[in-house]
Amino acid sequence: MKNKVDIKRTILSRFFGKMFRAGVIYILVLIVGLFWAKSMLERRTWQTWDTFYWQLHWIQDNQVVCVVLLFLAGILLLGIFYWIRLLNYFQKVMDAMEQIPAGESQIHLPKDLIEVEYYMNRIIGDIRRNEQLAREAEQRKNDLVVYLAHDLKTPLTSVIGYLTLLTEERQISPELQEKYLSISLEKAERLEELINEFFEITRFNLTHLELEKTSVSLKMMLEQIVYEFQPMLAEKQLTCELVVEPADMKFLCDSDKMQRVFDNLLRNAVFYSEEKSVIHIKATRQDEKIKIQVKNTGTEIPKEKLERIFEQFFRVDKARSSRGGGAGLGLAIAKEIVELHQGKIWAESQQGKTCFFIELYS
Repeated sequence: MKNKVDIKRTILSRFFGKMFRAGVIYILVLIVGLFWAKSMLERRTWQTWDTFYWQLHWIQDNQVVCVVLLFLAGILLLGIFYWIRLLNYFQKVMDAMEQIPAGESQIHLPKDLIEVEYYMNRIIGDIRRNEQLAREAEQRKNDLVVYLAHDLKTPLTSVIGYLTLLTEERQISPELQEKYLSISLEKAERLEELINEFFEITRFNLTHLELEKTSVSLKMMLEQIVYEFQPMLAEKQLTCELVVEPADMKFLCDSDKMQRVFDNLLRNAVFYSEEKSVIHIKATRQDEKIKIQVKNTGTEIPKEKLERIFEQFFRVDKARSSRGGGAGLGLAIAKEIVELHQGKIWAESQQGKTCFFIELYS
């Protein structure tokens, strides 16, 4: 698709090309007409009483003046004609622009403005797609709020119930008291996670991420994150294998935000990994490019969902919300952070293995 400058050049060259051709044709017609008129005057003997005798005689005596006047008159008429035509083009474009917010599905313009028609229809298509994406994102967010509101009630009800038992039943054994307190603490922690999800939604929508770059050791960063995930890994009897080549690899980044990226990817891998499987994290350098892979074995992500996992509020498994799942923001935020670092992130899933890829420039 041509850009705006190319479209302008194409239309102007076509317009002035037609105007030039019309001028050339007019000049040729004028020359032929003059030769024809001259031959008519020469082939006949004109008398003073003949019609148009004096006019033709004056034209014959002032041929140069007549040619100049006819040429200027013709050029003036052509200029006025094409100027009006150009104004009509502008009017049609203005009318077409008014149709865009009115919800018109297609714009139709004269053949001479076909490039403008294509360009405006592309804009309409982009607007419609963006509106659809915005509606889908808003619907996903509304669904998520409903899910989280429901999930907030569940642990809160449990906490209130167990604390009520502890308050009203004074004869409960120490073992039961400890059990009820443990369950209440677990539910309260889950409640805190869900509340944090609400704050995450607000932060993601209302703030713009800015980078504070420093030189960091990629291996040390990944080792620290893997160490912090040991309790979650042990819960599903998972093993995490980390390979960084070269081991002293350093790169310029916002360390806090890149840690958040790797945290989100590893958390996602843990949730979707089969028990007793291995999560592979590999980082390599090729010239100025750093490639990072996070691979896990588990349920394969369908292709139609794989293409949307980086969208806001999208979750592969919606039922996961009540089992400790997130708001569907982790991967969307990870993508934004990676792209702010002038990198890219994508995922592949096949044969029971899912791998997230990150490319960064050191």
